[in-house]
Amino acid sequence: MSGAGAPSQPPHHSELETEGVSNSFLYALVFVVGTASLGAEIAAARLMAPFFGASTIVWANTIGVVLVSLSIGYWLGGRLGDRYPQLRNLCLVVAAAAALIAVVPFAARPFFEVATDALDEISAGAFVGSLLGVLFLIAVPVVLLGSCSPWAIRLAVPDVEHSGRTAGRLYAVSTFGSLLGTMLSALVLIPFIGTQRTFLVFAIALGLVAAAGLGWRYLVVPAALAAALAIPIGTVKATEGQTVLWEGDTEEQHIRVLEDAFYRERTLELNEGQAVHSLYRFDSYLTGHVWDGYLVAPFAVLDEPPEKIAILGNAAGTTARAYGHYFPGTEVDGVEIEAKLTELGEEYFDLRNPRLEVFHEDARPWLRRADGGYDAIFVDAYRQPYIPFYLATVEFFELVRDRLAPGGVVIVNAGHPEGNDDLEKVLGATMAEVFPTVLRDPIETTNTLLIGSESPGSAQRLAAAVPALPEDLRVVAARESGNVEGYLRGGDVYTDDVAPVEWLIDRSILGYASEED
Repeated sequence: MSGAGAPSQPPHHSELETEGVSNSFLYALVFVVGTASLGAEIAAARLMAPFFGASTIVWANTIGVVLVSLSIGYWLGGRLGDRYPQLRNLCLVVAAAAALIAVVPFAARPFFEVATDALDEISAGAFVGSLLGVLFLIAVPVVLLGSCSPWAIRLAVPDVEHSGRTAGRLYAVSTFGSLLGTMLSALVLIPFIGTQRTFLVFAIALGLVAAAGLGWRYLVVPAALAAALAIPIGTVKATEGQTVLWEGDTEEQHIRVLEDAFYRERTLELNEGQAVHSLYRFDSYLTGHVWDGYLVAPFAVLDEPPEKIAILGNAAGTTARAYGHYFPGTEVDGVEIEAKLTELGEEYFDLRNPRLEVFHEDARPWLRRADGGYDAIFVDAYRQPYIPFYLATVEFFELVRDRLAPGGVVIVNAGHPEGNDDLEKVLGATMAEVFPTVLRDPIETTNTLLIGSESPGSAQRLAAAVPALPEDLRVVAARESGNVEGYLRGGDVYTDDVAPVEWLIDRSILGYASEED
């Protein structure tokens, strides 16, 4: 039957089921979901950084997993929105995502324990496996969050005529929420409440918006998540036989100060704890480790103690403290991006040197603004296991050369897996592009000091300086004079444009692991 007298068509199935859904609420929902999606991504990268590093490779993996997860979520949300066009179902998915995000920092701990053991043993399979495990933990809730925007569009669009405008508004609100989540996570939550609680805050926000759509009985979800805020923050794997004097997170990294009563020493560990960044022995200014080399290696070039030095990567001040004792006339500029490390140095590492001035800045920008005139510049600003690429390039060493006094010397600590010299070769080749003299001192199995200067230098010059050195340093200088030799050839020259440091170090670790396996 047709014509004016024909009965009107019944409402479409989905229109009946979505009746009463408030677009204002859907805007709020996608805003919170967008905030949590990108906020969780930033928190995930920070969660993994102490164990897997913060290199471009780790960031690429994290961003890649999030983008793939969001893509799957968009596809899934479109299908679920058509099949289940009810607000209740969408809110249940948001509640599930909230619970999973809250679980991430706790469920990741077993993977981190595997990662720590893998780093201890340089076991590549376990290390890569734990990385993939953590990424999987993050991917699942992000898939659920990704499904929310297309699902919300399905509920919000009243008809085809308004679909473009409504979809555009919802995606704009979601994207603004993502921007806020990124900034909030990086600049506020992680620095002030830590990574674990950052995940929980985003989970609570998701739980609240889900409960608002489901009914007051579902407030139990955000309430339970809020209670999880009281759970003690997890720590990096403890070291047997040592006492933790201080432990905490900063905007830059995880920090621990450990004391070993038997050896009467304190150590500073950052992030995964695979490297010691400062060491204080109760009864000595010497350490028996790489820091002692900074006290004597300059004499492979210099005839007199340096009048002015810069330490790029001062940490808790092991080298600066020793210079204050053995060479009290030397002016020391210490550069340390993390202000907390200087505070810990003064409190736990006997950091006392009246001629020390500390600058809490990134090393290369600081050096660019510095007046120069340094007799020696020490470069130890590396974050295990990676070295910032911009501290390993021709342009950086040209800047170092320009800030040295005539005849000055630069000494670079090249850390590496035992028996691997890939990074050292690259640094040596790159330094040789700038300095006529480049020497090496393999002071430890995992540390080599590279010595660069425009003036001549040699092991013989260091040996000749031994009698004039303070008594404690004579044995150290005599020993190291027997180690000093020409740098290793065969490395690529790195520039600011091309410096694949992360690939080089990852290849070194994997190569070492394959040999061990």
